[in-house]
Amino acid sequence: MRAPRKKPTRKIAPDIAARLGHRFSLQMQPDGNIAAFLGDYSVNLGQFSAAAMDRARHLSTGLPLASFAGKSVVAREIDALVHRLARQGLLEYRLSSSHNTQGFVVIEPQVPDYWPRRAKLGSRDTVVLSRFAYLRRRGNEMVLESPRAGALFRIGDPAIAATLAALSQPRKIGKLNQKIASSTVPLLELLLDSQILLKLGAKDGEGLRVNEGDGNLVLWDFHDLVFHTRSTEGRQANPVGAAFTYAGVVPPSPAVRPPWAGSKIDLRKLSWPEPNSHFPKLLRERHSTRDFDDKNPVTLGELAQFLDTTARVVSEWKSGPYFEGGPEVPYSTRPYPSAGSAYELELYLTVANCDGLAPGLYHYDAGSHALVAISASPQQLQAQLAAAQFAMDAPAQPQILITIAARFGRVSWKYSSIAYSLILKDVGSLIQTLYLAATDMGLGGCAIGSTNIDLFAKMTELELHIEGPVGQFALGRGRTPEVQG
Repeated sequence: MRAPRKKPTRKIAPDIAARLGHRFSLQMQPDGNIAAFLGDYSVNLGQFSAAAMDRARHLSTGLPLASFAGKSVVAREIDALVHRLARQGLLEYRLSSSHNTQGFVVIEPQVPDYWPRRAKLGSRDTVVLSRFAYLRRRGNEMVLESPRAGALFRIGDPAIAATLAALSQPRKIGKLNQKIASSTVPLLELLLDSQILLKLGAKDGEGLRVNEGDGNLVLWDFHDLVFHTRSTEGRQANPVGAAFTYAGVVPPSPAVRPPWAGSKIDLRKLSWPEPNSHFPKLLRERHSTRDFDDKNPVTLGELAQFLDTTARVVSEWKSGPYFEGGPEVPYSTRPYPSAGSAYELELYLTVANCDGLAPGLYHYDAGSHALVAISASPQQLQAQLAAAQFAMDAPAQPQILITIAARFGRVSWKYSSIAYSLILKDVGSLIQTLYLAATDMGLGGCAIGSTNIDLFAKMTELELHIEGPVGQFALGRGRTPEVQG
């Protein structure tokens, strides 16, 4: 008796659809403008036809990207509308297939310019997961992400998680489970475009660390790059800053820790009533200044003195090899402490108002004690200053914004597991030095807790994993409070 013929596997063509995220809704205004709303918050998206608005209503559930890829007037309008929504971070993308219309993967952009693109994969191509990729639980969802990716992927199908686990080792596309390969390969192509997957060539070996990215990326440990991108702005879509996320869950901690039980030695009677040094007074006078006097800005001479006091290279020297056959290592000495004398921190000045210095972006050459102009657009400079003003909750922009950037490899070349932690400790030491110098000179300063690493990369054209922001400091002449008569 002849065995029954197997039914041929029907290829399932996945579908990518754009849809509004975060409970937003679209509304057409009386003047023909379309706006996206979330409660009292709204974003104006421009003027569109009634036909475009009627079609755009499908964005609440999902509008296939292919449906507005044509050249008709309405298709072009929808394409413009969807790209505007994407730039505002209001869209997510659903990847579904005919057997799972609800979407077995949802793509959440983490950068404003993300757009789902598929990098072509063939059956003979070999792929492996990036060493920076990780799958984790978020609430009741599983998400796949990477600090190098412009989007994260919500995984709704357990079979996909199993396929991803198999890709912890290099695999040929043609060797994947054929029952799910037809629906999974388009996802793998999206992951390849997002650098969550790597495609290996014949000479790339088994996907070792050196196969991924450039030599500077080799120096990064997984947890360091994750922390860098997820604790700054520009490469993630999570809330940043004073969101008071847990205010309704737990009470705030006390400002001063409750004392331990036990005998106490009172030190107040041992302290000097009048310190014999100016330094204690300087420490107590240090404070954050957020309101600057733009009619009386910092001068170029004061800025030169400030940088000379805080960041100028004092001396340079070399150490012998740390191990047999190793190279000599160059070092410098500067006014603040640095882990292992690495002095990996660089100062970039966004100047808005400085007497004797034109507005623009400058790098401080600490070795030559000089400012070097860097070409940046007025829009980028304005975005940098506006973000600093917002972060400080200040009435106006700072006169000078100092961005502290790190040459990451300078530290990670020597240290493992603690490299990024050491860099942040160095940032704290430098910021205190900037505060004390500003206070001593009668200037005002304010440390800023957030930085946009993507904006900085665009302004300087430096890859974010080579040299990027790890802190900011606003500098200017503080406004003198008016005396009330």
